[in-house]
Amino acid sequence: MAVSVAVQFLVIGAFARGDGLAVNEVIALLALAASCMAGLLSRERREHAVALRAQEVAEAVTAERLRIARELHDMVAHSIGIIAIQAGVGSRVIQTQPAEAREALRAIEATSRDTLSGLRRTLVSLRQADRGAATSEQSPRAPSPGLADVERLAAATAGAGVRVDVCCSGEQRPVPADIDLSAYRIVQEALTNVVRHAATGRCRVAIDYGDEELSVEVVDDGRGATGNGSAQGFGIIGMRERVGLLGGRLSAGPRPEGGFRVAARLPLPAPIRVPVEA
Repeated sequence: MAVSVAVQFLVIGAFARGDGLAVNEVIALLALAASCMAGLLSRERREHAVALRAQEVAEAVTAERLRIARELHDMVAHSIGIIAIQAGVGSRVIQTQPAEAREALRAIEATSRDTLSGLRRTLVSLRQADRGAATSEQSPRAPSPGLADVERLAAATAGAGVRVDVCCSGEQRPVPADIDLSAYRIVQEALTNVVRHAATGRCRVAIDYGDEELSVEVVDDGRGATGNGSAQGFGIIGMRERVGLLGGRLSAGPRPEGGFRVAARLPLPAPIRVPVEA
């Protein structure tokens, strides 16, 4: 506005004479109004951009908090469930079967160490992200778990008294890291619910590598929804969030013939086909 006033004042003073003076004054007022509106629009656009950036930052922080919450829940819930089962077994047989009690204590120790190692890696990675400077002197991050670790997860679950039959079908091949981790966490959380709520000694894990999607299914023949407390917790919610972020589908509920079923379908990226030269 100041620049417009100065320019119009100089133009009117230098060139306007007689009848042209009124016309130039009208032009000056219009130029003044236009410059005022341009300034207001520019300020509103800057304020809107600042508000959008603040909203994006808030959404990113919320998404990261949810991701960390899911990781910590999936990491800790399974281990704590196994520890609780083994502690109960040890306390019941410590007087009559010392050997069984020692095995339970060894399982508790191994599970606790694995959980503490995972928590330590998570906290170290978070601290490095907060500092924002990853140097070569910092310890490298351990690889995230994936479907290749399902057998080890099944063995740990068997130590809690639930036998896990793992069945893989389709062409087993590497899948993207986010899909691999999400599939593993879904199996882990489903097995945690079986150990804690199903009151059964056996369940089945089926992994199918399809052409367009990866299917993961965990089925047990336990108490179903009657004894399954996951609906009131964060387990099913976390699984739905993971599957939703990947554009997949999740179904979790009691089976008509008894027991509980968790099934997830995660879309896989289309394979890159290299043309073969004749």
